[in-house]
Amino acid sequence: MVSRCASFLFLFIVAFNSWAQSTAQTYALRHGDRMQISVWKEDALNREVRVLPDGSISFPLVGRIMVAGSTAVEVEQRIRDGLKRYIPEAVVSVVVLSTEGNSVYVLGKVLKPGPVPLTSGDTTVLQVLSQAGGLDRFADSDSIVVLRKLPDGREDTLRVRYRDLLRGRALDSNVVMRPGDTVMVP
Repeated sequence: MVSRCASFLFLFIVAFNSWAQSTAQTYALRHGDRMQISVWKEDALNREVRVLPDGSISFPLVGRIMVAGSTAVEVEQRIRDGLKRYIPEAVVSVVVLSTEGNSVYVLGKVLKPGPVPLTSGDTTVLQVLSQAGGLDRFADSDSIVVLRKLPDGREDTLRVRYRDLLRGRALDSNVVMRPGDTVMVP
């Protein structure tokens, strides 16, 4: 029985490590995210950093590095390259501590307005409103909109047909959220 538990635990750890590595290789950093950067045998270079609004971080001996849109593995390589002149065989580790840049914002007549972290790539507006505690009793459920910044800098307004969604209709208005979206509940 003990060996079965040990085998199960081993398989769980291997599966979890595999998942964590694949996530680290695919998650694109955003401004507001926090990382722990460590350089082996160089305690003075171990630090926690936050991605700045311009998408960069500063790191000793390397300077400013653009990291927004990059994975943790890519950031490790950039830091390693920047340190080569000072530490030729640097072993760099980057761990994403929080994905605060991967949030949407809920404003207006909900029970818990504020930022809501996106925990998956397909979180919908109904799920975000649920995480915000739902609508308060004075909310105008027919006027909910999602404000989205487009890549060209313009802003798009997406109407949410909340009452129809609750009835299983107008499912196309159950918008899949993107980081930085704002849900307005008048």
